[in-house]
Amino acid sequence: MARPIFEVCVDSIDSALAAERGGADRVELCSDLLEGGLTPAYGTLKVATERLRIGIMMMIRPRGGDFCYSEAEFAAMAHDVHLAKDVGASGVVFGILTPEGDVDVERTRQLIQRARPLAVTFHRAFDMTRDPFAALEALVGLGVDRVLTSGQEPSVLEGLDLIAELVARAAGRIVVMPGGGITDRNIARIRAKLPVAEMHFAGGELVESRMVYRNPRVFMGGTLRPPEYTLDVLQPGYVARVIGSAGA
Repeated sequence: MARPIFEVCVDSIDSALAAERGGADRVELCSDLLEGGLTPAYGTLKVATERLRIGIMMMIRPRGGDFCYSEAEFAAMAHDVHLAKDVGASGVVFGILTPEGDVDVERTRQLIQRARPLAVTFHRAFDMTRDPFAALEALVGLGVDRVLTSGQEPSVLEGLDLIAELVARAAGRIVVMPGGGITDRNIARIRAKLPVAEMHFAGGELVESRMVYRNPRVFMGGTLRPPEYTLDVLQPGYVARVIGSAGA
């Protein structure tokens, strides 16, 4: 099998640089992976495009939660697509659904038109559609470059059968990129079942904050919050280990 393209999902400059050092071919740049990835800040995107030599796919997602957006949210997404073009990103990543659980064809078409000539990925909003095969055909018809999916299951391992069927039905018309729960421990099994052209994974290691003084009474999040003085940072060695475990 030919070596697939490895895309790594990151939510910070340091993690993006680590992904590159570890051998990633491309990053999906987000903010707030606790929410599944949101639109990154302008400064983050700007510095990333200045310092990375690999491709950068910019997440376009104005909030967490579902993928059925208001008019104001959609307007913000359209502006962020233009920002991605202006700052030099390789492409954009988004997903928009109707209340009925179908791909929002018209809004997706509008964002694609704004994004070109950048590459377009339809993200795991796909996994929330009511009919994955109809959704796949809608994306093919729109000219989307790739779709990111875990096979409508919590992880790629659980969704292997559906992903394999999607790859077969796509027949080269769109890239079906598995992503969700791929690690150095399971990527070889996944790749044996899915000889795909592109794979997507994430990973982080808790690193202690450099803060010496720590106020234990104040927190920046809500009741459910990550530890205030540890950072979840991708390590180059982990990226290299996942790629190596794939036999690539």
